[in-house]
Amino acid sequence: MAVSVQVIYPIVEGTTFDYDYYADKHMKLVDETMGPHLQSMVVTKGLAGGGPDAPPDFFAVATFIFADDAAMKAALAKSGPLGEDLANFTTTAPKFLIGEVIA
Repeated sequence: MAVSVQVIYPIVEGTTFDYDYYADKHMKLVDETMGPHLQSMVVTKGLAGGGPDAPPDFFAVATFIFADDAAMKAALAKSGPLGEDLANFTTTAPKFLIGEVIA
């Protein structure tokens, strides 16, 4: 059964996020480290929250889909460089959600 890992970057007062670095460099690092184990991925940039005129609560959410738990564990075992790269594009502390894909 497919599983997902979501990396959620909350907007907290005083935090920053460099979208260009994230898209151009960090996501290449994701591909180099976890790519062979990924089934698919999508990154969503926050534009609004709770309504079209409300500011977003999150800079971005990255969703990674794996065929199964074994593929996810293999990818996460190689993800160390991703954590080391955080300071290059954000000052926020990411949150994580690991879950079973149900739809």
